[in-house]
Amino acid sequence: MARVCEVCGKGPQMGNRIETRGKAKYLGGVGTKITGKTRRQFRPNLQRVRVAQADGTNKRVKVCTGCIRSGFIKKAVRNKPFSLPKA
Repeated sequence: MARVCEVCGKGPQMGNRIETRGKAKYLGGVGTKITGKTRRQFRPNLQRVRVAQADGTNKRVKVCTGCIRSGFIKKAVRNKPFSLPKA
């Protein structure tokens, strides 16, 4: 499955796209009316990230941004951090 987070399993969910017309009451109108409801898909925000594995290798996985922000994965370090030479 392509659009699924490989950490938490979050995938696409179905919902409604609601179309309205009219002016809101707080703006001086008579209120908004619903003129149509159609089905739509809410897709997770997936990113391709290089993840450091336990054995020291790196792997590229598709992970949702919620898992990246909450620290469920450890990103691979691309370059070694700068260090001063010892004298």
